[in-house]
Amino acid sequence: MTTRSRLFALSAAAAATLWLAGCAAVARPPESVAATAPPQWYAPLPHGGTLTDLKQWWQQFNDPLLIDLIEAAQTVSPTVASAGSRIAQARASRVAAGAALLPTLDATAAATRGNAQAGAPLATTLQGGLQTAWEIDLFGGNRAAADAAQARLDSERAGWHAARVAVAAETANSYLNLRTCERQLGVVTNDARSRAETARLTALSAEAGFTAPAVSALARASAAEASARVTQQRAQCEIEIKGLVALSGLPEPQLRQKLDVAWAEPTEFALVALAPLPAQLLVQRPDVYQSEREVAAASADVGTARADRLPRLTLSGQVGRLALRAGGSTNSMETWSIGPLAMTMPIFDGGRRAANEDAATARYEEAVALYTARVRQAVREVEEALVVLESARDRSQDARTAVEGYRASFSASEARYRSGLGSLIEMEDQRRVALAAELALVNLQRERIAAWIALYRAVGGGWARPEAIAAAPR
Repeated sequence: MTTRSRLFALSAAAAATLWLAGCAAVARPPESVAATAPPQWYAPLPHGGTLTDLKQWWQQFNDPLLIDLIEAAQTVSPTVASAGSRIAQARASRVAAGAALLPTLDATAAATRGNAQAGAPLATTLQGGLQTAWEIDLFGGNRAAADAAQARLDSERAGWHAARVAVAAETANSYLNLRTCERQLGVVTNDARSRAETARLTALSAEAGFTAPAVSALARASAAEASARVTQQRAQCEIEIKGLVALSGLPEPQLRQKLDVAWAEPTEFALVALAPLPAQLLVQRPDVYQSEREVAAASADVGTARADRLPRLTLSGQVGRLALRAGGSTNSMETWSIGPLAMTMPIFDGGRRAANEDAATARYEEAVALYTARVRQAVREVEEALVVLESARDRSQDARTAVEGYRASFSASEARYRSGLGSLIEMEDQRRVALAAELALVNLQRERIAAWIALYRAVGGGWARPEAIAAAPR
């Protein structure tokens, strides 16, 4: 190939590269990614009560132990700690990415002693200086990398808040499970006492010959069943305590001492600040914002990968001082230079840069898919919490009526049996349905509070976007 042919080929490659730079499309920014939120809420919204600040939402339980447990759990949670570590990593990455936009400056120092040629006197050479280099960001690759690093830092900060909200909700649910278990234990314990008393009286009647032995055996079996139920329920409560110890990191003796205080179930909850439209919910969810910033970071990564396929322009320079001592005399001089101003153009790399761009584009498309899925999941969680809240509210009065009715029916059956007008089988059937109704009421009350906790978490737990905090009046 002649020299002219080589120059023509290089010029064509440079022109093609510059044309690629001008025509390079940018990945869609996150604000242009459609959020697939429905136009309205389809589940019934909670009504009554007053709005409350979600940051103070736990205070309405009027339970200092719950607040202490949540704070302790957030302190020792590996999830929160891991999220905090990722913030530190993202912050360091942002500093490194931002440094690529600036010149570098290095100091150099060297000392040598020897003779350069035979017969020459020994010489000592001392040299020091400063060297600088700067990559001129022609096509915005370094700027895109800095933007990606900033987006990932924002994402990790939101992830830390999401982790704290999740740990708070998990701890509250675990505490609620324990208190519900204790209430269930009280119900089955009272039932066991009643059955044991029935078995005692039936045994006395059988010994006197007024009751058949089979009836006495049925009463003993019922009492034994109730005793086993109490043992099982007590074991379940112990398991719940172990879970709280693991979540909070508190010593078990200390936690048990705090749990001795009687628990008052909250009857009313202040309404959460629920956005009137599902699309507005997105600004309250740290996990949605986290996914959004991941889309922004992936979009910037595509820009970085595309800029890597384009020419690079670098400028370097140096300033130094040299001292030479030989034969009893010392000479010194100062040197400086600016340049070279060098451009490098990728011509052939076996497809590596193109493959990197394809991979970055695929990661961007994945981030968009995850973002839209997160939006749908956020709406689903709110809708489900609203449905459970409405269902629990509608069933509460019926459940209480059922408990009262079954209790009255059992009391009448018990009175008939003790007066000799009813059968033990009839009374035990009434006792069984009364017990089931009482346990169902306890579970329903737990379901109602758990739905409020789920709604608290589903609407973001009081988190706000950084721009909203910056715009808030001080």
